[in-house]
Amino acid sequence: MSDIPIRKLLALWLGWAIIVIAFQLFVTARFAPARPDDVLMWTATETTAKSQNDQPMLIDPVLNELVSWDSEFYLSIAINGYDDPGVRTVEREGTSYSLNYAFFPLYPLLIRAFSYPLTLFGLSEIGTATLAGLVIALLGTFVGVIALYDLTQPILGKDGAMRAVFYLLIFPTSFFFAQVYSEGLFIGLAFGSLAMMQRKHYLWAAVLAGFAVTTRAVGVALGLALIVQRLNDAPKLTRRVLIDAGSLAAIPAGFYLVWWSQLGAGFQFVQGNFFGNGVLAIWSSLLAWRDVLPALWGEHTMWTGAVPAQTGVYYALEFAVIVLSALAIFSVRKERAIFAFSLFAWAIAVFNGSPHSMIRYMLVLPAMYIFLARMGNRPMFDRLWTLISVLLFGLLVTLFSFDFWVA
Repeated sequence: MSDIPIRKLLALWLGWAIIVIAFQLFVTARFAPARPDDVLMWTATETTAKSQNDQPMLIDPVLNELVSWDSEFYLSIAINGYDDPGVRTVEREGTSYSLNYAFFPLYPLLIRAFSYPLTLFGLSEIGTATLAGLVIALLGTFVGVIALYDLTQPILGKDGAMRAVFYLLIFPTSFFFAQVYSEGLFIGLAFGSLAMMQRKHYLWAAVLAGFAVTTRAVGVALGLALIVQRLNDAPKLTRRVLIDAGSLAAIPAGFYLVWWSQLGAGFQFVQGNFFGNGVLAIWSSLLAWRDVLPALWGEHTMWTGAVPAQTGVYYALEFAVIVLSALAIFSVRKERAIFAFSLFAWAIAVFNGSPHSMIRYMLVLPAMYIFLARMGNRPMFDRLWTLISVLLFGLLVTLFSFDFWVA
């Protein structure tokens, strides 16, 4: 008996039992016998059996399980442009913009480009665009996987880098990388940019950062990472180094300014007047997060749907990933560029004024996977985290597949 690790077996068994039982309670609370989904105050009207019948981008039978929510807007922009009359509009004081303006252009532009050769399959226009969106998301994810391994291998070693990639792919919301969403494309560009910075290929890093800026709002954090990496790599801080750093950051800044000059007004209008989002809106964000705290213990709030237990489960995940990602960012503070990007991207998400979708927004933080991979060097953590992550992955991808609200 002395050669049997009783304590490790006990810990593993106890952890497994707690996770399985907690998951059963968790999933039954979230899958309350309700249709539509009542998790938030507005999701019921969006998730009835016929709620998408007036949204043609979401009812085409081709790969329909892979489209929901924001997929509508990416497909709409790709097929009909930003001013698609089939998409809802926001009107305030005589000004009107399509909801499409809340979304960045690179992903839908690539969908349009990829759709041309895919017409050979003879699918409907929407089906072809959906297939194109999936191909782009998967290719972006593959590049992101390679880049994450390359980025983390000097930090974690080969085994650790492979573990970081594995944790990326089983993260509870990583299924978004294989949907008609822009996260897959973004990590390919953002992680690629960070990997190029680490290899001191600064120009390539800046160009990839520029494309990332036109994919998701948090791409702007790569500009800060470029400056930090260039200054950190310099043996001595000189005027030339400062000019180099500023010139590199000017490339993604230029991409951003071009985007803003064409689409910025509509983006700001829709984000502020429909989604309630802002850039580093710290005070309003803190008030919003304060208002949702009671939902954790089943109390009704202005954000709560008809089934408070569902809302409590939803926000428990939101708060958990905010804390986990904050710990992860703190743990990589010596990796200057990764730290700068992850911290800025975290702040943009948490302080956007709306207490939703953190578990998806935090997907793009490389610090998360470095932290988890370091923790996963302990076999017990590796097994228990894998179990937790895969179970949550199954729950959330199931919700998304039924057009329920995830993030």
